Order: sequence, then C-alpha cells, then structure tokens
Amino acid sequence: MQRYVLTLLAASATLTAAARAQDAPVAWTGATILPISGEPIESGTLVLQRGKIVAVGPDDQVAVPQDAQRLDGTGKIIMPGLVDTHSHVGGIGGADSSAPIQPDIRIFDSINVMNPGFRRVVAGGITTMNIMPGSGHLLSGQTIYLKLRRAETIDDMMYRFPNGEPMGGMKMANGTNSMRGKPFPGTRAKSAALVREQYVKAQEYREKIIRANGDPEKMPKRDLGLDGLVEVLDGRRVVHFHTHRQDDIMTVLRLADEFHFRVVLHHVSEGWMVADKIAAAKVPCSLTLVDSPGGKLEAVNMVYKTGGILERAGVKVAFHTDDWITDSRLLFRMAALAVRAGMSREGALKALTINPAEMIDLGGRIGTLEPGKDADFIVLTGDPLSVYTKVLETWVEGNKVFDRSNPDDRLHAVGGFGAGSEERPYMCCYDHGEAGQ
Repeated sequence: MQRYVLTLLAASATLTAAARAQDAPVAWTGATILPISGEPIESGTLVLQRGKIVAVGPDDQVAVPQDAQRLDGTGKIIMPGLVDTHSHVGGIGGADSSAPIQPDIRIFDSINVMNPGFRRVVAGGITTMNIMPGSGHLLSGQTIYLKLRRAETIDDMMYRFPNGEPMGGMKMANGTNSMRGKPFPGTRAKSAALVREQYVKAQEYREKIIRANGDPEKMPKRDLGLDGLVEVLDGRRVVHFHTHRQDDIMTVLRLADEFHFRVVLHHVSEGWMVADKIAAAKVPCSLTLVDSPGGKLEAVNMVYKTGGILERAGVKVAFHTDDWITDSRLLFRMAALAVRAGMSREGALKALTINPAEMIDLGGRIGTLEPGKDADFIVLTGDPLSVYTKVLETWVEGNKVFDRSNPDDRLHAVGGFGAGSEERPYMCCYDHGEAGQ
C-alpha cells in the first residue's frame, strides 16, 4: 500500500510539473505545417505557451522567444489534432430497454477514464471527441465533448458550457436500430410519431417555464428528460442523429424543420442520393466509411464517393470512427478513402479537423493552427493521407499526451499484451501490481 501511495504522489508531482512547464514557451521549427486555415507551410515554426498557440508561420517570419524550448520538426508534418464527432470508447453504458426515449441519460455518468480506449484515441492523433450513447433508442441521451487531457476523473476531460456544466449534444436515431418489440416502435412511421410526441411535450414544458417567469410556485414539476430537450429546442445542444437510408434522412430533416433544432446527420450511407436536399437544409454530415464487407443492411448502399458528392453539393462534411466500428487509430483512413473516390484533399483534411470542431460548437478553440487557439496538434512522419504515415506525437493544450518513442505509448499504438488493461491514463508511475494492496 505504501508503494501505491508513493507512486500516486509521484504521478501527481509529474502532472504539476507538466502544468508548470506550460509557462515556458515551446517552439517547433523546420516542420511542414498544415494549419488547415491556410496554405501548407513548407518550413514552418509553431510556438506555444500556457496551452495556447502563440505564433505559426514560415521559419523566417516567426520570432522564437529566447527562453523557448526548441524542438526540431525537420522531415515531420504538424497539423491540428483530429476531432472525432462520434465515438463509444470508455466502457460506456447508456439507455436501457425500459423505453425508446430516454433524453435524461447522461453518458458521462458511465465513462471509465481508466479504460485503455483513451490511450488508443491519442495514439491515433485524436485530441477532442464526442462520446455518445448507442443508437438503439430514438432518443438515447446526452453526449459529452471531451478534451484528451491528462486526467484522473472524467471531470478533468470535459469541455464545459459557459455556466460550467458539461458540454455535449443529444443523441437520436432512426431506422432499424430502434425498431423492436414493445415498448419500442415496430415501424418507421411510429418511430417518427413517438419523437414528435416527445418534442411537443418539451415545447409545452418550456412554455410553462417561460410563463412561470422564475416564480417557483408556478414552475412545472421538474422533468430531467424534458430539461434536456428544452436545451435542444433552445439551440444549446446539437442533435447528433444516427441515420442511414435516404428516407430516414428525409425524416430527420422534417423533424428538424418542424421543431427548429440544430442537427448533425451521422453515417448517412445513402446521403449521396439526397445530397441536394441536405445542402438545401444547411445540415452538416459526419460520415462513416468502412473498407470491409458486412454490417447492417441499411448501409448496403454506402459508397466512398459520398464525401465528394456532399462536398460538391455544399454540405459541411466530417468523418468519425464510431469506435469500435473503426478503431480510433485509423481515422485518417476514412479521409484517404474519400479522396481516392473524388473528394478534394483540402476538404478531407478539414473533415478531420475544423469541420467536426464546428459541428460540436468548438471551432473557435480547436480545428486549426492559429494564434489564440488551444495548442492541440499532432506530429506525423509523413503525408496524413498515406497508409505508411504514423503519428509520432500528440499534444493537448501544450502537453504531450502521446509519444510513439515511449514503449508504453507505442504498445497502445500497435497493440500487444497489456494494451487492453485498465489503467490510469497518462499517470506515469502507476503500478498495476500494487493497486489492490
């Protein structure tokens, strides 16, 4: 037990030192920088301090502070950390089989930060993610936006709304996932009817709150599920909607139009069939592109051309892992497949960075390398769309959270014995053998 306490004290000291280290500037020089917000910089410098980007530009145009730690980026590519709009890592468990509509569920109440999935995430270059409940319900609960900081509890990772509450969206789904025995719907029409009924209740609940005007005697009895949907109606929470077939996509667009909620379409296997309709509705899409056969019948018409078709129609496009559908270490591959099928290179890189950041209301903080933004970036061995390229380092708010040269980090990048064991993420001296003593 004594050794266990000492290891935790050492880990705590390491975290404190890392926080202090942010006070001193760090400068990467000589790298090829892909800022996303502008043209590539062939020989560039990136300066960061106190968790933020201070400067970025060509080597001969950026003044490096005299007290900066210099890191050699020669032969390497630096770009913003990837943003995953749809993941299920963390050993989560959300809504249950008691009802098809459960907007009161908060997925962060079930996330285990000791889950090794988070180590795979940073090994893949992902620095921000949206963890969601599953899609087996029409309304399966509130999602959570996480920054992959060093963490001891889930609270250490959360992005937060201005009032301090955990920041996230609302997960919804249609199609066959939520069609099963009672109390779940058995048809697509009944699915839509149940959702409309719930949003009408939310509208009425919100109206009662407005009429009460702060008078506790007039306030309606609190309903946690309706509280969440009022946040959707007020535009605070984005709806992340699992949908595949073109008819299901159109149902989502009708619901969003009727109840005026913001929505991101997820998966959209048949989005290419109704690209003009999606564009006209000004609704963004987060795509799944898998390169192996199988999966659900609803996805039979998935094509790699979808990204390019949507892009040319004027739709904002992102890619996501839906981890484990795609391992978090392989998110780059989706963008590469889309480019092979006709999407622009520029569009594909935006679909990994700034576009998904904007879909979760974080475009002002992350997604590009610009002064004032969070110092979230990755260091690559080569072209991000090459199958041969590896993530060398992942940095979050100016702290290195993955280093492929570190044997433990490399284990989580390539797999092997121990890679699936639970642990304290990023805690340097945690001794698994002593933890239970």
